[in-house]
Amino acid sequence: MRGWLFVALLLTGCLFALTGLRQFFIDPVSNPITNTIWFALQVAPLAMILPGLLRLHTRACFYTIMVAMLYFIHGVMGVMSTATQALRWTGIWELVFSCLLIAVATWLLRLARARDASLEA
Repeated sequence: MRGWLFVALLLTGCLFALTGLRQFFIDPVSNPITNTIWFALQVAPLAMILPGLLRLHTRACFYTIMVAMLYFIHGVMGVMSTATQALRWTGIWELVFSCLLIAVATWLLRLARARDASLEA
């Protein structure tokens, strides 16, 4: 179970890094303070799920799936945008990382529920 948790944390870090890459280097906002605030707002859902995910709570696994769906939707919008090729590629990678995170978090949720059921019995 710890290996899958590592993969989930790695994918969460990939989404965090990809958001930073897009926000600060590919498509930055003109004002650096506004850019930093906008980045903090975009990665806040990832930061909020980390404590529960590190403790492997079942609720945190479910919230990880919900947060990954937000990044999936944002990735679809990036792929469909006609802005630049770099934004399209970051959207594709965002889709890949978010789909993998949804799959791994779903598997972790199953494992955590089975662990909780065995503890209750």
